Amino acid sequence: MTTPQRIAIVGGHGKIARRLIPILNSRGHTVVATARKEEHLIALASLGATPVRLDIEDSTNGDFADVFKDCDAVVFAAGGGADGNIERKRTVDLEGSLKSIAGAQQAGAQRLVQISAIGVDNPLPDDVEPVWKAYVEAKRDADAALRDSDLDWTIIRPGGLTDDVPTGLIQVAETVERSTIPRADVAHAVADCLDQDSTIGRQWELVAGDTPVLRALQAATDN
Repeated sequence: MTTPQRIAIVGGHGKIARRLIPILNSRGHTVVATARKEEHLIALASLGATPVRLDIEDSTNGDFADVFKDCDAVVFAAGGGADGNIERKRTVDLEGSLKSIAGAQQAGAQRLVQISAIGVDNPLPDDVEPVWKAYVEAKRDADAALRDSDLDWTIIRPGGLTDDVPTGLIQVAETVERSTIPRADVAHAVADCLDQDSTIGRQWELVAGDTPVLRALQAATDN
């Protein structure tokens, strides 16, 4: 595989995606970013992306494949939001990922990097809050589906997300102690994963740390 040049981002107006777009542009990539609202599409264009309207919940696998046409890679950065809507954890976090996998396969976009969440494989307590349970199960099942696919996948599972100024320093491993991480540092990690073939077939948890992003990822591939 060569470094992808045209990259589609599903959930392009999300907080991580909006930090990722300028990074990818600065590295010479063409970015296709999806959103469903007109004002979000306008905002994506202002960031330097090619905006494409896509309603994750109402679109088919074929609609996703149309968006991914001529793309080398896909980033799944979508989420159902924090409004307490249990149904959207399934229709966005899980089914959106499944449609992205199928669409990438149909379009020949072999590379897919998925942003998940820390600890979603861990057993849940009996008294867990229903919305959180739905979220964790959706992310867990989406990750399992991607691992089982024939795509060149990487799964990034960040800890608690913040809007703090990025440090460029992270800790990354298959499992790490729960902590937080700036969204901008997650975006840098995703960009570096796209540029590094050695990250294919790897699933990592990610929190703030003391090692530069690229160096941390390269060290993790050796473990």
